[in-house]
Amino acid sequence: MRQRFLRLSPIRWSVIALAVALILVAWQQVLAAGQGLVARDMEGAGGTPLRYLAPEGASGAPGVIVAHGFAGSKQLMYGFGYGLARAGYGVMLLDFDGHGAARERLDPAGDALQRNLAAAYTLLVAQPEIDPARIALLGHSMGSGAVMTAAIDLSEQYEATVAVSPTGAAVTPDTPHNLLLMAGSLEPQFLGNARSLLAQAGGASDDVSGGVGRALVEVPNVEHITILFSRVAHQAALDWLNRVFEGPGAEVAADRRMAWFGVHLGGWLLLWLALSPVFSAGAEQAPPVVRRRPWWSWLGLPMGTVAAALLLFLAGRVIDVSRLGGLLVGGALGLWFLVLGVVWLLSGFRPPRPVVSEVLWGLLLFGLLWLAFGVMAQITWLPWLLIPERLARWPFVAAAVLPWLLAAALAQHRARPAARLGWWLLQSAVIVAGLGLTLILSPDLFFIFLLLPLFPLILGLVAIAGAALDRPWAAALGGALFWGWILVAVFPLA
Repeated sequence: MRQRFLRLSPIRWSVIALAVALILVAWQQVLAAGQGLVARDMEGAGGTPLRYLAPEGASGAPGVIVAHGFAGSKQLMYGFGYGLARAGYGVMLLDFDGHGAARERLDPAGDALQRNLAAAYTLLVAQPEIDPARIALLGHSMGSGAVMTAAIDLSEQYEATVAVSPTGAAVTPDTPHNLLLMAGSLEPQFLGNARSLLAQAGGASDDVSGGVGRALVEVPNVEHITILFSRVAHQAALDWLNRVFEGPGAEVAADRRMAWFGVHLGGWLLLWLALSPVFSAGAEQAPPVVRRRPWWSWLGLPMGTVAAALLLFLAGRVIDVSRLGGLLVGGALGLWFLVLGVVWLLSGFRPPRPVVSEVLWGLLLFGLLWLAFGVMAQITWLPWLLIPERLARWPFVAAAVLPWLLAAALAQHRARPAARLGWWLLQSAVIVAGLGLTLILSPDLFFIFLLLPLFPLILGLVAIAGAALDRPWAAALGGALFWGWILVAVFPLA
C-alpha cells in the first residue's frame, strides 16, 4: 500500500492538495455562519429536541419559533434561523415528533405538532435574551399548517405568523395575527394554497399595527425545498417581522452554506478519485466478474420499476404501505428499490460470491461517503447522526437497496467514463419515471414527488465514488449502506 502511494504522479498529488484545501475552506465558511451568535441545544417537554439561536449580548429581543415540514428537521430550517438571529431575533428551532432527533413517533392524526410547538414556546420565552410579549411563528409546509393553527388557537401569544409553502388552516380575517404567506413560483400547488388562504384571510392588508396585516410573496425560481435556502424568502420573512415588531430595516446575507457544502463534497470526491490508483490496484488485472445475457439485461431496469410500482399498488389495497418498517414513506421506498433490484438481477446477471476483501472495500467506500456527505450535512441541512431508533432500521433498509445497486455495479463493471455517464442518465430517467408511475398508483406516497430532483444527484455521487474502485460487490455494499443511511435519516418514524 505504501508503495502505491509513492507511485502517485505529481499531478495526482497536486489534486490531493487542492482537494484538502477545498475541504478546509468549506468548513471555515460553513462554521462562520454561527459566529456572533449564542447557540443552545435543549430538550422541551415530551422530549422535543430544540436549538436556540440569538445574537450575543442581546436583550429584550423578539422571538421566533421556526418549524419544519414533513421529513424535515431543525437543520433544514437553519437558513431562516441564522438569518433572523443575525438580524436581532431569538430563534427556537425544533424537531417535530418522528423527525430528526425526536424519539417520539409521528401520529398525523394526533396533537403532537401542537404539543411540540408549545414545548418550544415555553423554553423560548424563558431565555434571558427574549421579550416574551413579542413572539412570532414561522413554518414550512406541514409546519406552516401547524404554526397557523397554533396562532389561531393561541392568538394572545403570537403577534405574527409566516407560512412558507403553506398547506391549510382555518384562517379568518382576524386570525392569525399578521399573516405572511410565501410560496415558490415552481411549486404551483402550494402557491395556489397560499392564494386561497390569503382570500380566506380577508385579502392583502397593511394594518400590522391592528394585528390584521396580510400579504403574499411569490418567491421566484424556487420550489418546495430550495425556497428554504432562498435569500428572497429569508428577506421577506425578516421584513415582515420587522414591520410587526417595528425593528430597523436590515439586509439578510445570502445563505451560501449549501454552496460550501457542495464544495466540501466535491473536495472529497476529488481526493477519492486522485487516490483511485491506490484503491483499484489489482482490480484491473482480475478477470471480469460479470456474466450476463448481452442484450436484454438492461431491460430489467424499467421492468423492475414497473414491477415495484405495481407491487406497492397491490399491497396498498391490503395494508398501509406508507408506514412500512416504521418509517413514513421511507419503508415503502425501500421496498420499491428491493423489487427493482431483484427484477433487474434476475434479468440476466449472475453475481459472483462476495469475498472478504470486497466487503472491506465496501466498508471503506461507505466511510468515505458518510464523511464526505454527512458530517457537514449535520450542521447545514440534514440530521445525519442517527438516534438509536433510526439506527436499528438502517441494516434492513440498506439490505433492501443492495440488489438494485449490485445490478447497477455489474452493469457498469469495467465500463468507460462515457458509458458510465450513459448509465447514470438512463438510471436517473427510468427511476424518476418509475417513481412517478408509483405516485400515480399510490397517491399516499406523494411526498416522494418533492424529493425526485435529489435522486439523480445522490445516484451520481454514489456512481462516481464506486467507479474509482470498479469492484461490483464493494461498490454495491458501500452504496447500499449509504443509501440506507440517507433514507433512515430523512423519513419520519411512524
